[in-house]
Amino acid sequence: MAEWITVYFSDPDSPSASTYRGGADDELVAAIDAARFSVDAALYDLNLWSIRDALIDAHERGVSVRLVTESDYLDEDEIQDVVDAGIPTIDDQRESLMHNKFIVIDNYETWTGSMNMTVNGAYKNNNNLLRIASPRLAENYLAEFEEMFSSQLFGDYIAARTPHPSLEVNGTRIETYFSPDDHTADRIIELIQNARESIYFMAFSFTSDPIADAMIGRANTGVDVAGVMETRQYHSNTGGEFDTLTEAGIDVHLDGNPNNLHHKVIIIDSEIVITGSYNFSRSAEERNDENTLIIHNPEVAAQYLAEFERVYAIANK
Repeated sequence: MAEWITVYFSDPDSPSASTYRGGADDELVAAIDAARFSVDAALYDLNLWSIRDALIDAHERGVSVRLVTESDYLDEDEIQDVVDAGIPTIDDQRESLMHNKFIVIDNYETWTGSMNMTVNGAYKNNNNLLRIASPRLAENYLAEFEEMFSSQLFGDYIAARTPHPSLEVNGTRIETYFSPDDHTADRIIELIQNARESIYFMAFSFTSDPIADAMIGRANTGVDVAGVMETRQYHSNTGGEFDTLTEAGIDVHLDGNPNNLHHKVIIIDSEIVITGSYNFSRSAEERNDENTLIIHNPEVAAQYLAEFERVYAIANK
């Protein structure tokens, strides 16, 4: 895999998972430890002591550290430790969610994905975490960060537009979308409708009728469509798409993780990966602060396909 991008997956079945050590957070900690001048973090939740300690250590050695978080989790002990250490912290102070999970280091390296910086996120749930080294991608995420941190604009209070919504890194096209600003669902639907061979997905929450309809439409033309969805969401969520997809003949199953399948991933034609914090839901599209990456790279897609196959193999059938 190219040095500019690295993909990590949580592994709840690992024998070491119960120790809450050795997960993807270790790699992120090493990156924070190597930060020279800035760490900007937009974290829905934080209760991983490893990340807390890394942020505080960076602050204490003179690195500029800033945090945006969701108001519902402001009273987490680890977040309060960050606040007490003197790290500037802003919460969204609104009913809808600041649901991002991204960190930008030295205006160069962006870490994002579905993984909350929590014990459950890193060690119990199925998640993905991406590291991408690109100043222009970092600029995109920093513009969103400043919108929240400096302007304190959340949800559909829109400030600056994304500087580079579509960019290339070493020949790989990367698209960046922030909700609810960028009409993310429209682009996801367009990509699904253009699928030629396959659409595979892993979804924590899937309540979007238009996205489900697009998948059914492609399946009806012979495109291979299959997915795994979170069991608890199926039983607790209203308006979920599991039954709709099943009734349409889609090969979709509920996950086998006793905790949560927390991915928000679609893989198209073994070439395109859609991932980020964005659940396939109306809340993600219209109300929450979310981020989505669309990566056009077969090597990256192969890694996500391997994760899909692993999750699919243990799903309830």
